[in-house]
Amino acid sequence: MNPLELTLGIMTAVGGFVDISQLVFSGQAGSMFGYSLIWAFGISTIGIMVYGEMCGRVAAVAHQPLFSLMRHRLGLKLGLVTLIASFLSTLVTTAAEIGGLGMILNHLTGASYLLMCVVSTLVLMASMWILPFKWIERTYGLLGLFMIVFIVALVVIHPPWSKIASGFVPSVPHGLSAKQLFNYSYFVVAIFSAVMFPYEAFFYSSGGIEEQWGPKDLLTNRVTSIVGMGLGSLLSIAILALAALLFAPANVAPQIPGSVALQTAIPLGKLGLVMALLGMLFAVAGAAVETCMANAYSVSQFFGWEWGRHKKPWEAPRFTIAWIIVMLLALAIVMTGVEVMSLVGYAVVFSIVILPLSYLPLMLLANDKNYMRGYANKWLAKILGWLFFVIVTIAAIAAIPLYVLTAGGQG
Repeated sequence: MNPLELTLGIMTAVGGFVDISQLVFSGQAGSMFGYSLIWAFGISTIGIMVYGEMCGRVAAVAHQPLFSLMRHRLGLKLGLVTLIASFLSTLVTTAAEIGGLGMILNHLTGASYLLMCVVSTLVLMASMWILPFKWIERTYGLLGLFMIVFIVALVVIHPPWSKIASGFVPSVPHGLSAKQLFNYSYFVVAIFSAVMFPYEAFFYSSGGIEEQWGPKDLLTNRVTSIVGMGLGSLLSIAILALAALLFAPANVAPQIPGSVALQTAIPLGKLGLVMALLGMLFAVAGAAVETCMANAYSVSQFFGWEWGRHKKPWEAPRFTIAWIIVMLLALAIVMTGVEVMSLVGYAVVFSIVILPLSYLPLMLLANDKNYMRGYANKWLAKILGWLFFVIVTIAAIAAIPLYVLTAGGQG
């Protein structure tokens, strides 16, 4: 195991883990329900660790990307349905990330929101054209480490650690009305969706193949997926805890990235605010690149096209055209004037609905000894994989009714 690769892998996982949906739902969850939703982040993080490790292992051993598996394991018709649903879900997510970038740059510069969305899109596309996969991942991931300022702010403000620790125990706050209980349930589902977004699995699986992983890289994959995603989740929990401490007593629910960033300004001043905005900028930019490329990966892999950013753009022309179209379509959605927070809500609901079909073929292959030989899932991976499959299936069934009943968590 190369220590440099391992360190960079963990750092990029931390820096790129928090996207616009997690920023929004972390702050709102803390302001509305205190520390009581920390457990949802904890459990869903274990879920993405389990599936992330499987993705990396399948990529290293079977050299099979996720959407190639879907076509073979689900069949052409069901696989195509999953592809279309995943494409639309991830496209909306990309639009939400671009909108989030526009808002953050508006906070930093005061320039027009829509202008900043256009500028962000052009810069992202230029970086995706110029940089190879490894440096795309590292650039946005490492710069996103400014987000650690949220953890620093939490420590500086001396929170009630015992209450934060108790939040890891699944529970429902006492005295909730029926309306509040529905809202609480919606946030549980939304957090699971935000943490376990399918694009993360698509991107991670394809990335392992891009970097030509083999069995020798399995330890790196395991440590990166567990430690990196765990540390990344701590950022979301820190945002939630800060909101519970600073916003909940004032009955303030952060609705935009700027209000989330204010959590660091209270204990750390202007420097904390600027660092938070920069961290959010690069983390969300990294998520925009990941979602865009995840769509290009999925379409290319499903139809058997040449793909990959380890190639020159003109060496995989259909893959290149795919990510350019995805990015431009996402920008077009933003330019219609739809609110970013609405896009975040749509992305979360659509993503949780397709989670079961996204992870089922992965588990089937990871369990298959014909493909994986001695690297197939052992008993713990099988138990956790199926357990989380049941959980995300229940969440998928509940997602749309809860979204309607709570008006996307606002009801």
